[in-house]
Amino acid sequence: MLIRFDTPAYATLTMFGDVAITLIKLMGHSGTVPGALLAEDVPAALERLKRAVAEHPEATLDPEPRPGDDSPRVSLAHRALPLIELLSAAARAGENVMWE
Repeated sequence: MLIRFDTPAYATLTMFGDVAITLIKLMGHSGTVPGALLAEDVPAALERLKRAVAEHPEATLDPEPRPGDDSPRVSLAHRALPLIELLSAAARAGENVMWE
């Protein structure tokens, strides 16, 4: 499953569903899809996400590796960066954020 984040203030962002749902929950939302944040709620959600990333920047959202799988893991900080940028742009512009 893919989840698309939309706001008039930024380009559309598409993420894998499991990663996106985790990030949505870190923003303080229930994790339901589809969902939305009103413009006045975006700054608080952005701060919650930034705080969660700052507390565990090297954590990964990757599934447990299989034996012999030595592919690199992507940190929470890297996974969250595009969404943080989208939320920052929406907060600056006073725009809503929706995902589906």
